[in-house]
Amino acid sequence: MPQSLTHVYVHLVFSTKYRQPIIGDEVKDELYAYLGGICKQLECNPVKVGGYYDHVHILCILSKKIALMKLLEEVKKSSSKWMKTRGDAYQDFYWQDGYGAFSVNPSQVDAVIRYISNQYQHHQETTFQDECRGIYKKYGTAYDERYVWD
Repeated sequence: MPQSLTHVYVHLVFSTKYRQPIIGDEVKDELYAYLGGICKQLECNPVKVGGYYDHVHILCILSKKIALMKLLEEVKKSSSKWMKTRGDAYQDFYWQDGYGAFSVNPSQVDAVIRYISNQYQHHQETTFQDECRGIYKKYGTAYDERYVWD
């Protein structure tokens, strides 16, 4: 096949540093739009961006032109700098060092969109840590509790 074709959905999850609940209602929509814009600039078509006060979820189509690690580096670096421009309350804004990235079967895209859309309802019943544990279990991802929560 002389042509390179890809269509890889990826679900990205990462939290604020120490899971600080700093993503307030006054900035969340702008932040989600900004995160989607960064993905778009990197040719990683954003499908859904959302989250909660202490973390974000991004569902996008990974470009064949960028490594996953580079996508996360750019998204987190650029958005962290942008958040610091949103006022004094965000001067100490940082993302956690790590992230979760999970492939999504095209048949499950609508379910992931609904999941991201319902984060505020979902987190009335579960913490970010328990949410991540559930995702890790679903994907069979081995992890060490000592190193995933910063």
